[in-house]
Amino acid sequence: MSTQIELKIMELLTSKVCHDLISPIGAINNGMEFVEEMGADAGEEVFDLIGFSAHQASAKLQAYRMAYGVGGGDTSIKPEDVHKAIQAMVEKDGKITQDWDPYAPLGPEERPGGFAKMLVCGFLLAIDSLPKGGKISAANDESGIIVITATGENCNPRNDMESCLALSFDQDQLEPKHIHATVTALAAKAYGYDVTLEHNGADSISFFITCP
Repeated sequence: MSTQIELKIMELLTSKVCHDLISPIGAINNGMEFVEEMGADAGEEVFDLIGFSAHQASAKLQAYRMAYGVGGGDTSIKPEDVHKAIQAMVEKDGKITQDWDPYAPLGPEERPGGFAKMLVCGFLLAIDSLPKGGKISAANDESGIIVITATGENCNPRNDMESCLALSFDQDQLEPKHIHATVTALAAKAYGYDVTLEHNGADSISFFITCP
């Protein structure tokens, strides 16, 4: 991979993270300005908005730290930690629910490096595939491969997700909408995993994570 492409991927990932955080942080800022102006007359709705937005910003940062940061490679991070991080992202909005037991066996008994990172990346792929909300789940199949499934109305692999996961998408054409799947594929390659998807027909996609 050329230095130019590496730089572009870094820039696009930074753009994505900033884009996803601008809305809640902007809402916090606007709410605080309104409180400063109105004082006690600001109204309960303003404080609710500030609280909701602060929660969303914190939850996204926690998930992105696992997905994109060095910390996601730590083998001490357990599936229940991943479940908690994803739950924080989806619980306030309520459009997406989790339907899996984080304490049930998932993946190999001895978790390899990057395990939490790949789980979080897989769930973020699933969330990106649910434009109208739905359900996400995780389990082992009969061969030990981790299967993350997204189910909901109009569930589909958007933004050239399949070709990005295969690292076959023209990297000169990369845009922020492609960057999560691309970074997921690069992380999988670096840690020795394989990530593929299968469109199960109407309203369902499965992501298969093969561990090293």
